[in-house]
Parts: sequence; C-alpha cells; structure tokens
Amino acid sequence: MDNRRGFIKNLTAGGALLPFLGLPERPFAVTAAVKGMGSFANRWQFVGVSIHEPGYHVWGASPIIDEQGKVHLFAARWPKQYNVDPGWRSHSEIAHYVSDSPEGPFRFSDIVMKGTGKATWDKYAAHNPTIHKVADEYVLLYIGNSDYHQPPHPSNQCIGMAVSKSLYGPWKKVNSDGRLLTPPANKNYWNYKASNGVVNPALLPYKGGFLLYFKSQGALMGLAIAENLTGPYVQLPFPVTKNNKTIEDGYAFVREGKICLLTTDNHGIIEKGGGILWKSEDGVHFNEYEPGFHLINEYVKPSGIKNPAWHYGPKNIMKFERPQLLLITDKPAYLYLASGCNIYGGNTTVNYVMKFK
Repeated sequence: MDNRRGFIKNLTAGGALLPFLGLPERPFAVTAAVKGMGSFANRWQFVGVSIHEPGYHVWGASPIIDEQGKVHLFAARWPKQYNVDPGWRSHSEIAHYVSDSPEGPFRFSDIVMKGTGKATWDKYAAHNPTIHKVADEYVLLYIGNSDYHQPPHPSNQCIGMAVSKSLYGPWKKVNSDGRLLTPPANKNYWNYKASNGVVNPALLPYKGGFLLYFKSQGALMGLAIAENLTGPYVQLPFPVTKNNKTIEDGYAFVREGKICLLTTDNHGIIEKGGGILWKSEDGVHFNEYEPGFHLINEYVKPSGIKNPAWHYGPKNIMKFERPQLLLITDKPAYLYLASGCNIYGGNTTVNYVMKFK
C-alpha cells in the first residue's frame, strides 16, 4: 500500500480520500440542477443511427479518433436470434466499426474480442467496451463472465483490459488473462460479494494516475485507483454516488474543472429513462447532478419515428442506454448511445449518435 500513497495523497486536495485512509468522511450533499434550457441534456441534437448491422443486435458504441481523423466505434454485438437478454451475457462479442465522420456511416471492420469459451473469468460475452488512448497505446476495457446462467450470473461479472498499438489490433490482454478488477475480498467493503459483480468500467487518466469507475452492489458507482494503467487497482471501501434508484453505464471525463460521470437514470432520480450528469470537485464525492440526456422522443419529432420496435427494457419508454462520449479538444462533441428501442422498426437494436451544440 505504501507505494501507492503518493498518488492517493496527490489525487485530490483537501482530503477527499480521508475515508479510504481511515479518517472520517465529510458530509455528502446533493443539489440537482433544474431541467432548464441551460442543462447539459438540452444541448444535444439528434443526428441518427450510428450503427445498424443487419442480423445483429448492437449495443454501447465507444468512440475514438485516430491520427488520420477517422472515427472508430467499439461496440458489443450478437446474432439477432438471441434476444437482448440473455444474448448480451451469453453471445456478445466486441466489434470494431470505422467512419470518415463522427456522424457516420460506420462500416464494420473486424472482431476485437470474444468470450474465450474456456474455463476463464471471461468465458462468455465480452461486452460493454470503452476505448481510450493512453500515451502511445490504445486501451480497451470490457466486461465478461464465467457462466451466463442465473445463478451464478450476474455476481460473477468482472472487468478486463486489453491494449494495442493500433486500433486494428492485435490486442493483448493485460495481466496475462486480462482481468483488471473483481469484487473486493475485504468483507467490510460496500460491495463485498456484490450480487452483480463489478461492471461497466469508466476509465479516467488523472493527475498522473488512473481512476476506474464502475457499477456494483445496489447499482451504485464505485471507484478504484491505480498508479499504473494495468494496476493493481485499489478499490475505495465506499461508493462514490448515493443514489437510491438504479443508475449505470457511467462515462468519466473532466468538464469545467470538475470530474463528471454521465450515467443512465433508470427509474427517475430526475427523469425516468433519461440520463444524469454527476459532478465532483475531487472525483470521490459526486455532490452535484443535472440532467445528462432526455428520452429519445424528446429529441426526435413524431414524424421521425416510424413503427418503433422494443427489443429490451420497458415498453413505450424510448430510453437511451450506455452513453459514451467523443471528446474533441477535451470537450463533449458527440454522444453515442444504445437503446432497447429501434425507433425505425426492424428486428434488431441499433446504436444512435447525438451532437453537442
């Protein structure tokens, strides 16, 4: 532990990690921005579909721009004959798509990762990818599970990482088997033996170290920190959000001097089926939030919705999921989103894209 205290001490001013170091946690206060014209959610403009791949459900496209200006999306997909659930946890694979523009069209390039099919932590369903560039290599985080049947799923979910010098691969799993984060072994931690494991990674390089946000027990967001990209990652013994309704799919970034998490709002902390932009001065206490995005039909006119088909989630709610941002010059530019609702009909899910205005 001692060799990590330098980063822990440097991570924040004012003792943000005092609880982690065994000292009292400062009070947590939540303030919610009103749903007004100035909110983050109202600055999105619907562009259209980012990925539609006949024969496949697609989910959760994570974007990155290469040195030539091409835009790459890393998304989960699985054959349409498998329903979204259990298909995402049994047959998901990570696919790579490329376009000359952030708005598409995106073309399939290659398969990046599948479940191993062997007796490993990620035997099944490489899923929920998020892509970053750190120094001179590309970093792909994902989740997997050892058995998609319930039980043991979802408590057997873990987070993995693979790296490559090129967005076209080859990809090498870190730490020999790719595993980066598992539920803590310390029974005093908030997510000890978490019923949903640790899932949906959000990586943020920060002040010379690395912050890894994730969803775990009670659909709360947790944080693990590391000096080095490949770990070891030290989990904090408490969650960093204090939501009493389900959120997930965080994307971490810095905006206006604050560390932000863009998550779903599954059950209506602000807007049922919308999104939340959580804000923190220190990356540990997320004590502000405002709308992050709205329902699909709040951006698309009724004339633009053609015989919508629901493949997952509550019927008649046109909700976005798995938000992933494209930052240009460190500012939000585009937002890529999955959905259980295909607003154009059809027998598969599609991914959407919106532009920040």
